[in-house]
Amino acid sequence: AQANARIDQHRRADLVLRVLDRDGLPAAGAKVRVPQRQHEFLFGCNLFRWGRVGDPTLEDLYRRRFAVLFNFATLGFYWSHYERERGHPLYDYTDRVAAWCRSQNIRCKGHPLVWDFTPDPPWLPSDFDQIRQLSHERVRAIVSRFRGRIDVWDVVNEPTDMGRTRTRLGAWAKSLGPVPFAAEHLKIARAAHPDALLLVNDYRLDAAFHQILDRLRQEDRLLFDAVGIQSHQHDGPWPLARIGEVCDRFATLGLPLHFTETTLVSGPRDPSQPGRWQPTTPELEARQADAVAAFYTMVFAQPTVAALTWWDFSDRGAWQGAAAGFVRADMTPKPAYDRLLHLIRHRWWTQAEGTTDGAGELRVRPFFGTHQVSAVLPNGETLLRELVWRRDTAKHLDLRVG
Repeated sequence: AQANARIDQHRRADLVLRVLDRDGLPAAGAKVRVPQRQHEFLFGCNLFRWGRVGDPTLEDLYRRRFAVLFNFATLGFYWSHYERERGHPLYDYTDRVAAWCRSQNIRCKGHPLVWDFTPDPPWLPSDFDQIRQLSHERVRAIVSRFRGRIDVWDVVNEPTDMGRTRTRLGAWAKSLGPVPFAAEHLKIARAAHPDALLLVNDYRLDAAFHQILDRLRQEDRLLFDAVGIQSHQHDGPWPLARIGEVCDRFATLGLPLHFTETTLVSGPRDPSQPGRWQPTTPELEARQADAVAAFYTMVFAQPTVAALTWWDFSDRGAWQGAAAGFVRADMTPKPAYDRLLHLIRHRWWTQAEGTTDGAGELRVRPFFGTHQVSAVLPNGETLLRELVWRRDTAKHLDLRVG
């Protein structure tokens, strides 16, 4: 109940619409509709299986069901996979994914630009100076190339645990330390795209991560724009109180928070194979749906959070082989998909309508996002406008015919 009250308080606001006729006079009795078209809040998921499902029918279902639910997509840039052959990154593939996202009005994020945990590209040298040059060139080239199409970046992933695997990139990163390592890549990304939204992302949500973030400053200004919070919950949901505690801890930095990687599974672990999972089950799908509804409600109620990204959309090819998707391997929706769709597109969705009063005014309370405002005047004239409704938008809007 408290979370729902906070959603009403922080995710929508009162707006007075005044309809004017061609002469600029208030139009009493006009029939007004304000349907929502897009959320300001970023409801997202990684899109790693796009074009890689392997079956045309399932590929089509994957895309259509993704686009219905989400307005934000994470595209993969893992160095070892993205540039298996030096000088030949997967730009063509990313071009196609980004174009499809644009056609669906889905905003794109790139992940990750720098992460030392995954294997090195096989051609990466051992010399630290060469690694630095190549890493800088990669960040500069990718951010510059996709400017205007991908404007959100997980620049540095998991700086709290650098060097935990024996990669050449990790050895260089560890020799620098997390703050210098992160800082130089953030500066490269910023120079390549000054208006990009840059994140530092981690699974450790303790003081160690906060301290690294707080030290990433130049002239007392933070070098990044949002805090990336991972929330994988493979072995059961977080206690709901933890969501507020985590948000309160990192809100002290004064930046928006992004829940960047969220997982709740609908299949049990495989006891015979550590680290592997059994297929989804009806009982655990029901539990997943309840946990998804609760988690999304609690996160959406936090005014400091600007985005929530799920990991992965389908059980087909999901990380760790877990039944982590909103849809099954055959792309049929799980109960969690339907529950979240109801929240995003119905419960947290503006469908306001009414008739203007004697002053030509109608009071509505839209959710923040993009809306299409239409009005039919008593004389039959109509108007149609797009409204981008944000916290800082004027709370009184005049709409004039013509």
